[in-house]
Amino acid sequence: MNLSILGIPMDLGAGRRGVDMGPSALRNAHLTRALRDLGHSVTDLGDVRVDLPESVDKLAEGGMVFLESILDACQGTRDRLAALPADTFPLTIGGDHSVSMGTVTGNALRGTPSGARMGLIWVDAHTDYNTPGSSPSGNIHGMPVAHLTGLGDPRLTGLGGGWHVRPEDIVMIGIRSVDPHERDLLREAGIKAYTMKDVDQLGITRIHEETLERLSGTERLHVSFDADALDPSVCPGVGTPVPGGLTYREGHLLMELLSESGRVTSMDIVEVNPILDTRNQTAEVMVGMAASLLGQRIL
Repeated sequence: MNLSILGIPMDLGAGRRGVDMGPSALRNAHLTRALRDLGHSVTDLGDVRVDLPESVDKLAEGGMVFLESILDACQGTRDRLAALPADTFPLTIGGDHSVSMGTVTGNALRGTPSGARMGLIWVDAHTDYNTPGSSPSGNIHGMPVAHLTGLGDPRLTGLGGGWHVRPEDIVMIGIRSVDPHERDLLREAGIKAYTMKDVDQLGITRIHEETLERLSGTERLHVSFDADALDPSVCPGVGTPVPGGLTYREGHLLMELLSESGRVTSMDIVEVNPILDTRNQTAEVMVGMAASLLGQRIL
């Protein structure tokens, strides 16, 4: 398989500095070598240009933090991904989760100017379904899914030029931290979210089966994997840790099953914060998750 790695070193959407160094941490954890060892052809495309927070105005109109700079980075990400060949598997590495507004859109538009119908598998402790009006912080990394569905600020909802993810084509896994108004928005949208209670009760295998059934009508599947979906004991280097997350094996099992389905066409790894990490543990774990999605097997 032809793999293209693209870094988006951005922490503008988060409330804490450090995830801009996530792409470097993942590369230092031998991401390229791990994927080449699986037999893939890997090209590292470098990084999307991102404004430094010290060089731009923090608050944009409407109270959102660093809106213009985030929009610019997402546009750059979208354009670079949309221009890739159709037979490429893009692996995008962040960066805070607001980068997904560019990655998901760019992968949907790749080879299809009007946008392909895309299933979005959101592996995260958080649903990231706040809007500018519901967000208690104004931090955009808590809003990307809402904007991808067309809900929120028109400058961000317009990244797809009219293309949006259908709410029925989104499945969230590992959820355990949701703001009160965000919960209401999710219910109104009809997005399927598997909380950690569901993981405990149903198990990853059944959740995987139900996810693929729900997304059976989509042309492409994109996995957006936030490192904080895993328990902090597994991934300590994240900006917004929440206890009680996915175990190491639950994460790998989900990636292995998705790999076996043969349906995933692109992936994000986001929210790795080496400032808060222990000896690059989180980056190393997430490299392993990517390897499992891309064909690594125990036997």
